Amino acid sequence: MVGDDPASLIYAKAKRKVAGELGMGFAFFPLAAATSEADVIKVIEELNAAENTHGIMLELPLPAPIKKERVMAAVSPLKDVDGMHPVNRGYIMSGEEGLFPATPQSCIEIMLRSGVEIAGKHAVIVGRGETVGKPLVFLMLRQQATVTVCHSKTPDLGLFTRQADILIAAAGKVNLITKNMVKPGAVVIDAGVNETPEGICGDVDFAGVREIADWISPVPGGVGSLTTAIIMRNVLKGMAWQRRMSR
Repeated sequence: MVGDDPASLIYAKAKRKVAGELGMGFAFFPLAAATSEADVIKVIEELNAAENTHGIMLELPLPAPIKKERVMAAVSPLKDVDGMHPVNRGYIMSGEEGLFPATPQSCIEIMLRSGVEIAGKHAVIVGRGETVGKPLVFLMLRQQATVTVCHSKTPDLGLFTRQADILIAAAGKVNLITKNMVKPGAVVIDAGVNETPEGICGDVDFAGVREIADWISPVPGGVGSLTTAIIMRNVLKGMAWQRRMSR
């Protein structure tokens, strides 16, 4: 972690807690906001070379003028448990196996664990961000869904969301999805995280939408609850690949 972003610190502490519960070693590297890009990359390269380190995560955001693309590309693809390296992004699109972002995986996992059929369904994803929306498109295609992507420039958002058998909100806007924008019987997955004076909430008006949706994930207590666990699963997956590569 570079700098003192409060949310990043909370996320790091949550990962340390889960790692401890699993008996997994955890090391936290807080760097001052004034740390240079070269020094950040130096720390990452040392962890890339460390045989007892199997997963590396870079907490975002990074302070200016550090370029996140250069820093993320410095992480070994075999240790990139956040799935942000260009190689792993390429694997998502090509259909090969790789280390993929945890939140998009969590969106799918929460449906599969609930018995929701994805194949053949029309999935509408609201949000095209680098960490959730874009990778989720290709992961849903792997599940044989028909995928539509909406974003801030989409005219008449409700016209598209009302067609969705599966509606996934990942735009980062409070109450973006309301009751009149959802088809009765739809599956609604809320991957939004928004801080409000009343606490954390998602992108979906939960109270209204739950009246007509067959399935709806809450915030908190839904997608985010699985995300950290899937990060740890990525560590185990990366560990297996690292062992194969070292033989």
